[in-house]
This record gives sequence, C-alpha cells and structure tokens, in this order.
Amino acid sequence: MAKPSPLPLLGTGDKGLRIHDLVKAPANTPWAKARQQSWDASEPATVYTTPEVLADGTPCTAVTVILRTKGCHWWWSSGCTFCGYFNDTRDDVTNEDLHAQWAAAKKKFNHFEEQQMVKVYTSGSLLEDREIPVAFQETVLRDCHDLGKELIVESRCEQLTEAKLAWATAINPSFTVAIGLEAYDDEVLRFHVNKGFSTASWDRAVTNLQAFNLRIKTYLMFKPPFMSEADALDHCVTWIKAVAERSDEISVNPMNIQRGTVIDRLHRHNEYRPPWLWSLVEMIQRVHDVIHPNGGMNGDEDQVSRLIVHPTAGGKIRGSHNCGSCDGEVVAAIERYAVSGSMLEFEGLACTCRTVWQTEVNLERQLPLPLGISKPRRGRVVDALRSP
Repeated sequence: MAKPSPLPLLGTGDKGLRIHDLVKAPANTPWAKARQQSWDASEPATVYTTPEVLADGTPCTAVTVILRTKGCHWWWSSGCTFCGYFNDTRDDVTNEDLHAQWAAAKKKFNHFEEQQMVKVYTSGSLLEDREIPVAFQETVLRDCHDLGKELIVESRCEQLTEAKLAWATAINPSFTVAIGLEAYDDEVLRFHVNKGFSTASWDRAVTNLQAFNLRIKTYLMFKPPFMSEADALDHCVTWIKAVAERSDEISVNPMNIQRGTVIDRLHRHNEYRPPWLWSLVEMIQRVHDVIHPNGGMNGDEDQVSRLIVHPTAGGKIRGSHNCGSCDGEVVAAIERYAVSGSMLEFEGLACTCRTVWQTEVNLERQLPLPLGISKPRRGRVVDALRSP
C-alpha cells in the first residue's frame, strides 16, 4: 500500500487534471454514451408553444424548436460552469439529420401556421459553422423569412462578425439574436461563469448587430456559482442597468441546476442553493424604472427594453424557489410580468417566508461570507440537522 504524501497540498508533480475533465467525466461514461446514441438523430429534442410578445408589442404564440445537435464548441474545450445542454447532444448529427428535425418540427405545428414567432435553439450557436452546417443555417433563416415569422436564434459573441451577419441578413434581413452574456462583469464572466469571452466581446457583437439593424436579446444569469444571494441581487440590478440601452430585450435566467455541471456538484455538496423567488421580485421592482422611466408597461412609449424573467424549474428544489407554499403564486406573477411589464402583477403577494428571505439578504450584506448563508427552505430544520 502506497504511503500518503506528507505534503498533499503540493501535489505529486504529475500533470494536473482540468476541472472540465473531472466534473464532466459522466458525459464520457458508457451509460452516458449509450443514452446519447439511443436518441433518434432525425427527431428534435423538443418542440412546444408558449405565449409571447412580438417586437411591436403584439401578444402572440411562439413555437420553440430545440434541435439535437453536436452541441457548443466552447463545451468541447471547456464549457460554462452552469450549462448542461450537452446532455441533449449527439456527436454524429449530420446536415441531413438536422433537416429531418426541422421538417418534423414544421409538420408538428402545420408549418407554424398559428405561431407568429419561431425560436430555434441548438444547445449552442446556430450561426457557428463548426456546430451547424451552413446549409442548415440557410434553411432556417430562409424558411422563417418566407413564412413571415419573427425568428429568434442564439449565438455566442465570437460568431457575430460583420462577414457572418452580412451573409445571414442577405437571406433573412430581420431577426433577433440572443446572446448569453450572463454578466456584464469580466471578473464574474471569468471566475464564476467560465464564459470564454469578455464584456468587450459583447460590446463588439452588439455594435455589429446594430449596424445590420438586427434585434438584440441579452441573457443575464441570476446567481451564478460562488455568489451569495445578496450579491446576486445587487449585481444583476447593476448588469440590467448597464445593458438596457443596448438591448431590445433582456432575459434574466435564474439559476437552475443542470446535471453533470460544476454547479451540480456544488449543489449536491450543499455549497450552493438556487435563488429565492423573492429575490427575482425584488430585482424586477428595483429595475422597473430603468426599463420604464415613466412608470409604464410593455408597449408604452417610455419602454427602453423588455425585461423577461422565466424561472426554469421555478418552485422546485433545483430551480428558483421559496418555502414551497407560495412558490406557484410567485412564479405565476413573475411570468405574467414578462408579458405585461406591469408592476400590478405583484400586488398582494405575501408569505411568512419573505421575512426569512429578507433577513438572509440583510445578513449577507453585513457578513464577509462570499458564498452566502442560504439555508434549506423545505422541510423541518430539526430534520435537516439530524441528517447524516
């Protein structure tokens, strides 16, 4: 039996392992590979409809098409700390497979006859040639233009060059590009999110998009890993103020725990808790006058941008949640605000757990605890203390 190293903190001199390999090793196990191969590459991951609002403020129905692709090129080399979209990918997806998936989505909803908006998500960037064949990019752009549908696609900053946008707008002159900025803060992007680009990259991408008169949707992350509840709330308010003037829409994504990610491990070790729903309500209340300087609502002349908050897995342990008894009501109010932009959505919301949340946030602003003091919000405290 080998003797333990007397200086374990110094290591053994062997080449260090990357967090990427350690955390994401489950994606390379035989069972994970078998699961990926079990999916039909000619069928999209999912297709569904939701209520939405068009660029001019008109309420509509949107169809979301999530395609099964090779995934994000940033994931291949490193990956964001929170993103588990690689769980729905296949390494061997071809151009023919993607066209079959697109055809299946159109068939399911009769060529999107009753939907005015189409969201196409690829677990990466639609405009990235390394991930998506150019022929398929052209098909999506052209079909949505020919059908007269408002199109939303996702992209990282590095794909949004003048040359790429000139090519895309020659096919479809008007669509929305959603960029996963996550945080308008280089320190958070590097050390909390591991995003692989800087705020300067987003600035350049936005400048290019504006030059081609394309709409800009900016994703921000609420409570990335290694951040307390109070810091998450204060930072996100600052980020919204920083990007509002240059974003047609701001979509704040409250953290939800996705399998096989860095934040999944933190959560399993009781070192991270998804945000409170009360924090999202407070955030909206603090930035509403930035979005609507004259106190208006969506569609009013004073609207600077549109603020969207949809808590994925809201009310569940691995998503943004409160005590359990008020979650459904609070989630519904937050989602209604995303459509209406009216502060009246939050009138009458109350629960005893709001005092617990407020106390926690107040304490975190006074105590030097970077990871926060968040406690379990479900079940009896005594049972939690008795658990092994």
